[in-house]
Amino acid sequence: MKTRGLRIRVQGVVQGVGFRPFVYRLAKRFGLTGSVRNTGEGVLIEAFGDEKALLAFLKALKEEAPPLARIESLKTTPLEGKAPSEFLVLESQGGTKKTKIPPDVATCEACLAELFDAGDRRFRYPFINCTDCGPRFSVILDLPYDRGKTTMKVFPLCPACLSEYQNPEDRRFHAEPNACPVCGPKIWLCDAKGDPLDVKDPLAFAIEALREGKILALRGLGGFHLACDATNQEACHILRKRKKRPRKPFAIMVKDLAAAELLAELGLEEKRLLCSPKRPILLARAKSPSPLAAEIAPGLDILGLMLPYTPLHHLLLREGDFLALVMTSGNLSGEPLCVANEEALTRLKGIADFFLLHNREIAIGIDDSVMRFIAGKPRLIRRARGFVPEPLPYPFTEKRVFAFGPHLKNTFTLTREDEAFISQHLGDLEDLETVRFFKKVRAHFENILHVRPQVLVCDLHPGYLSTELAEEEAKKTGLPLVKVQHHVAHAAAVAGEFGIRPPFLALILDGVGLGDDHTLWGGELFYVEAGAYQRLGHIFPVRQPGGDAAAREPWRMLLAYLYALYGDKALKTFRKLLPETFWAKGEIVFKMLARGINAPLTTSTGRLFDACAALLGVCYEQSFEGEAPMLLEAMAARAQEKLIFEIPLTVKEHLVLDTRRLFRLLLEHLEKYDQETLALGFHLSLARGFALLIRSAVQQTGLKRIVLSGGCFQNKILADELLRELLKDYEVYFPEKLPPNDGAVSYGQAIWASWKLKLKG
Repeated sequence: MKTRGLRIRVQGVVQGVGFRPFVYRLAKRFGLTGSVRNTGEGVLIEAFGDEKALLAFLKALKEEAPPLARIESLKTTPLEGKAPSEFLVLESQGGTKKTKIPPDVATCEACLAELFDAGDRRFRYPFINCTDCGPRFSVILDLPYDRGKTTMKVFPLCPACLSEYQNPEDRRFHAEPNACPVCGPKIWLCDAKGDPLDVKDPLAFAIEALREGKILALRGLGGFHLACDATNQEACHILRKRKKRPRKPFAIMVKDLAAAELLAELGLEEKRLLCSPKRPILLARAKSPSPLAAEIAPGLDILGLMLPYTPLHHLLLREGDFLALVMTSGNLSGEPLCVANEEALTRLKGIADFFLLHNREIAIGIDDSVMRFIAGKPRLIRRARGFVPEPLPYPFTEKRVFAFGPHLKNTFTLTREDEAFISQHLGDLEDLETVRFFKKVRAHFENILHVRPQVLVCDLHPGYLSTELAEEEAKKTGLPLVKVQHHVAHAAAVAGEFGIRPPFLALILDGVGLGDDHTLWGGELFYVEAGAYQRLGHIFPVRQPGGDAAAREPWRMLLAYLYALYGDKALKTFRKLLPETFWAKGEIVFKMLARGINAPLTTSTGRLFDACAALLGVCYEQSFEGEAPMLLEAMAARAQEKLIFEIPLTVKEHLVLDTRRLFRLLLEHLEKYDQETLALGFHLSLARGFALLIRSAVQQTGLKRIVLSGGCFQNKILADELLRELLKDYEVYFPEKLPPNDGAVSYGQAIWASWKLKLKG
């Protein structure tokens, strides 16, 4: 049969995932000659052979790709010329930089077997990896993905590692972070002052320190963790005190799946997610009684647990035989993650007793991802390691867009043709350190993607730091600036993820976002078109006394709802419900409500949850965002009976769900039912009410395509119940690749801008 040639261009996640050795082995299998190389646009294959072999080769490329690879396009063109005598793996070439950047991947089973094999040359080596696992995004400096463009470039390969690296038959062929104890990164210890400790085995020393109840600052894959024994009550208490994190739950790392099953209720899909290469923190129901310290998740029935994802984690947990270690972000509460050694020694001084450091530099910091099963599917709560920088689809525009994102749970989005790259979770833009981190990560994305924005997008709220940054840049550069209402951006994000074309209905339940009428929205139903929207409905507006202070102090929202119900008599009821320590402050807030001073109107669902938490005595003051709703959900999960109240829907200028009525019914039944039943009743009644609101809007508009999003949908009870109600009759879309919270807002801003740009075009 006649020999012919094909030039094959493959795009997608095809670098840093063992794709070239896979191609090499396939070519050998089918008797082909030619070459394969990385380029800035993906992978380029030139293959020569008979037609039958080439067709089989193309089929195998698609069907047998490495587990971490994802082929998004495969284009072939005829190739003229003489067939070479062999198949070669060639050096990488630059290009137009369309290559996908692979995310970091958990240690594979083959590397783990070597890690604990006393006869292997990488026995106990904390940086073992291969083409199927290890750091990717966190070490990449530029593309194409080659060792010289990663932070591993400072470690010349020893002869043994170089032989593996150059052998297409070896699983470490072009594993860019490949190393061993002879030529690779090292670990060492410092004391609390930052002075190096002269110890023979830093790992064994660190394990003994953890056993003794000490706190360890551990430099990991994308930054620092603070670790301690999760079963040691005193160690956990000290960590909370030093980290200034009084009640926010700690994430824990367990040594294996068997340990996870001892601590949490896990279904088959939850186990699969825990063991997946992405290795997120999974929020799962805790078992009771628990051997863990009570300080892990005070007042909650949910654990955030993950399995080890680096060799160093595996070594600590297995050699230390720990059931679980606290593995919380290495920072002071409210600050960004520590990444560099010097930074950690400065910022974590006074928190850690010891520092376990290494010299494999981290190109860009990235935190752990967090997921929870809601309505039977894994949903992201925080999108970071393992997911970033995988792009989401973007409606192609000729203009490249940079979206600055929200104020809290900030991410940004940068677009490139038909792709949107959403940054990792960056934190709350409330201090200079986080703003610096924002700018550093942005510069990194623009560098590795080789993209500079032509349009800027931001939130409508003038007080957000992200908005201020956008306005400053627009003024300085002259670039056009598009502003998007916060909750409309939430809706657009879901539409973008699922490729939904407007019009559609969107129910967004959130904490706060500035509305078009300059009130504080957060329980909104929209009719969304491409570049336009109409507010169809919302929950009953009440005043939010003290503005942001009410988000920190749920007792204020309790008084606000009482005032909305009883007016001048509200203070008397307030005193019956709350301890005397709140009475004097209550009088001041009552005057604010009565006079309308610093008490803007709000339709925030988050503030409604806060008010109910205060009503049921579960939380009067929050030590972290979302504490009151989390405690309320935990209380509801313990209920033994169901209770559902009907919430009336009124039709005025908008459809209004009268949540005052729900609040009054809860108040009237305080003596009749226990707190758990009332807490569950609040969730179920609210879900029923929102279903009623949507059904009314469907009748009004004829639209049956529904989008759900917003931070309140992190609540499993509310989301499960509402989705169950709606899926019977409607086409419902709920986030899967992005969080429902503000972590998705930047993507939604970019989607909205694309719609606007197309309208103008």
